[in-house]
Amino acid sequence: MREYLLTLCITAAVTYLLTGPVRKFAIVAGAMPEIRARDVHREPTPRLGGIAMFFGLCAGLLVADHLTNLNAVFSNSNEPRALLSGAALIWLIGVLDDKFEIDALIKLGGQMIAAGVMVVQGLTILWLPVPGVGTFALTQWQGTLLTVALVVITINAVNFVDGLDGLAAGMVCIAAAAFFMYAYRIWYGYGLEAAAPATLFSAILMGMCLGFLPHNIHPARIFMGDSGSMLIGLVLAAGAISITGQIDPDAMNLFSGSERATVHQTVPVYIPLLLPLTIIAVPAADLVLAIVRRTWRGQSPFAADRGHLHHRLLEIGHSHSRAVLIMYFWSALIAFGTLAYSVNSASMWIVLGIAALSAVGLVLLLLPRFRPRAPRWAQRIVPPRYRRRKPALATAECPEAAGTAAGDGAEFAGGAEGADVEPRTPVVAGANGASALGVRGRR
Repeated sequence: MREYLLTLCITAAVTYLLTGPVRKFAIVAGAMPEIRARDVHREPTPRLGGIAMFFGLCAGLLVADHLTNLNAVFSNSNEPRALLSGAALIWLIGVLDDKFEIDALIKLGGQMIAAGVMVVQGLTILWLPVPGVGTFALTQWQGTLLTVALVVITINAVNFVDGLDGLAAGMVCIAAAAFFMYAYRIWYGYGLEAAAPATLFSAILMGMCLGFLPHNIHPARIFMGDSGSMLIGLVLAAGAISITGQIDPDAMNLFSGSERATVHQTVPVYIPLLLPLTIIAVPAADLVLAIVRRTWRGQSPFAADRGHLHHRLLEIGHSHSRAVLIMYFWSALIAFGTLAYSVNSASMWIVLGIAALSAVGLVLLLLPRFRPRAPRWAQRIVPPRYRRRKPALATAECPEAAGTAAGDGAEFAGGAEGADVEPRTPVVAGANGASALGVRGRR
């Protein structure tokens, strides 16, 4: 565990320290697109944050290669090299898109080529655990097509959700944390060395996201761009492919009694990791809804719009910061809920806990329509959004009070939690990120 934590910390440190110089480079290089109709920020913000994340990935792999225990991952498997090759290719395509806005079909082709490069080097799905049947071996073509499809879906799901400051990096970090706990349990709990690469990938991915987040939280100083969103999507997919399609359930028969029992025991995590419907369930749902919505309107599935889940949260009255936290909450609930269920699927308390937290999540979603007001004796100690409004007659008779109330409202609207003041001007994200929401920006 200490070597994984060391790798994570070094990856985060390198990413964090390089993001500042990369921001200056992006400004000099002109990687600051103009504000578009669907964006939520008010000022052009540099992209190319994926450059720092890529070098953080390289640093993490380099350090792990020189550690005593993690060195075996590189000597016994070609998967780290396959990941680095695919990551370098998808990162280069993302950098070109951040600077020159390349066509969506070209990006899709590049994603498929990057996935193919990893398949050629051995990072592919070999078999699937099927409930009630056992292990289903895949042919070479079946494994290749399934691997490429998983990589492309994951990359685009992460890319689609990158619409608010800190949203994509935070959600992927949550997914990587849940994935690390699962892979670490398979590696050290069951003694299956084949899970070691996936454990390493998830630790490095957490470091990349944690190192970039301080620069990307609201108000963001830099966006990761496609160079970052496609990169972390590919790393996430690589970990899922490594552990889902290459660990033979037969190796776990000593712990569960039979192959069929093993498959039943691991299905709650195996199948969701494969498709991937838990660790990135929110981005995947957003991806499907976006494709259906655009196709229904007669548009290209790759045509950008303002109908994503995070945009809808802003429209119903959530502030920028609260919308991001709500998306974090749902991602963590789905990812860690599935992880807990895979550990002990027979426990009713886990199911009840997930149901209770889901109810809390629904309340948070409806919070703008349910605004509790503090009693009069607590008016001075609560935030302005929970204070009772002055009657119109009293405001007219006392202009000073009116000025004070207006000042409070303006101050609140310019902050991260502006939800009560009308009218409110939405401000929207850059190419792949979003920034501020409020009357005043804090750039």
